Amino acid sequence: MRSVTYAMNVSLDGYIVGPDGTFDWTAPDEEVFRFWIDETRKLGVHLLGRRLYETMLYWETVDQDSSLDDSDREWTALWTRLPKVVFSTTLSAVQGNARLASGGLAEEIERLRAEPGEDDIAIGGATLAAEAAALDLIDEYRAMVYPVLVGGGVPFFPRGERRVDLELVETRTFNSKFVYLRHRVAR
Repeated sequence: MRSVTYAMNVSLDGYIVGPDGTFDWTAPDEEVFRFWIDETRKLGVHLLGRRLYETMLYWETVDQDSSLDDSDREWTALWTRLPKVVFSTTLSAVQGNARLASGGLAEEIERLRAEPGEDDIAIGGATLAAEAAALDLIDEYRAMVYPVLVGGGVPFFPRGERRVDLELVETRTFNSKFVYLRHRVAR
């Protein structure tokens, strides 16, 4: 069965966006960017909330920019080919290789898990991930921890009232600056 993963860049104090709404501190170096490119190759579909979808729209047309380096071009090619499902109550249409979700999150994930294939189902965006976590749909949490304390904002981990036990699957240090943590939900 296909795994549902939630992966984001996160500050050491646990936020994906700071209190001022910015995430400029998450710009990856070349080693981290290469890692995320390789991780994206393992995805079969990416589920996004409206805000993350709108942020990522940049990559749908950026390939026209002659100033892109080889890594940016590689990422753009991967991202534009990757099927995306957007969950929104305010959008009436989406662009690129995306479609609006036709049902609820649980129904969509159940349908995607039933499809043939081994590729992961990624969830992006804190609000959508919080809903998936509340429904116990996330199989793995993957955090690229940045050495910064932002003091508040949008948390990586949903603030819920239930306990979730995790098993450490992988750790990796990048340039002695960034730390990748991969945990599987213990079921």
